[in-house]
Amino acid sequence: MIPGWIKRVSVVIPLYNEEENVEELHSRLSSVLTTQPFDYEIIYVDDGSTDRTLELLRGIASEDAHVLVLSLRRNFGQTAAFAAGFDFARGDVIVTMDGDLQNDPKDIPRLLVEIEHCDLVSGWRKDRKDPFLTRRLPSMVANWLISKVTGVELHDYGCSLKAYRRDVIKNLNLYGEMHRFIPAVASWYGVRVREVVTTHHPRLRGKSKYGMSRTIKVLLDLITVKFLQSFSTKPIQFFGPFGLASGGLGILISAYLTLRKLFFGEHIGGRPLLLLGVLLIIVGIQLIGMGLIGEMLVRVYHESQKKPIYVIKGIIGKKEK
Repeated sequence: MIPGWIKRVSVVIPLYNEEENVEELHSRLSSVLTTQPFDYEIIYVDDGSTDRTLELLRGIASEDAHVLVLSLRRNFGQTAAFAAGFDFARGDVIVTMDGDLQNDPKDIPRLLVEIEHCDLVSGWRKDRKDPFLTRRLPSMVANWLISKVTGVELHDYGCSLKAYRRDVIKNLNLYGEMHRFIPAVASWYGVRVREVVTTHHPRLRGKSKYGMSRTIKVLLDLITVKFLQSFSTKPIQFFGPFGLASGGLGILISAYLTLRKLFFGEHIGGRPLLLLGVLLIIVGIQLIGMGLIGEMLVRVYHESQKKPIYVIKGIIGKKEK
């Protein structure tokens, strides 16, 4: 049963050149949402489409008061489109999904039932209807890597069909390709995450916007997520150990060569080992310097903007003035 505290649900869907799918997508969504015991809104984000997608969305919005259409000036990418939708969403729960008809709106009530016991529900396309070599295999590798690096074990990070409690999504800032990492980023706040098997349909119309080039972006963003997850408020602890190790090894090499020069009279000026020792010392100083600069930036960011380094889930009892 869908929790009684859910009075309104916001469904956020980014669209880019989906003129062949948008009308059927809205029909399927409406047929599901109109039967549910809550109010709802559908936020379509047109991400700079060059076909008739925006025109069709205008027609849908003119006929359905539940629809809000956000038109971006150019193609900013899926993460930016989701972020725009989140900013305008007013629901107690925010649901995201793709606009290519591969996600099934009938799965939305299942996600809402499950969110009673957690803060974020992620879809799992267990029986995925995509090509194996170009889509499923890279996705399997990426999901395994992301799970191991972030410590948040999910089978399908790339599934856009997710449900979030309002307070979770409103505390997140998204950049790059970060939308797929929301469960990992949200884990920093102590968010409880669950995974639900969802239906996945083959793409019948339109052209996929995903390709192998996205794998590189995912890997780079994974590095960013891991850094933000573990060292966003203490960068010196990331750069410091590498700096100390590099500088310490460089000092040992330089000390060894100095002893060889002083006690054995060896010529060390042209030895590659000397250059390596000097290089390691310089790199060590730079890494520690980067850590210190990072510490100053963190303090300026948090203190000047009064950004907290914690997140309160709730307050129990009367607050004394």
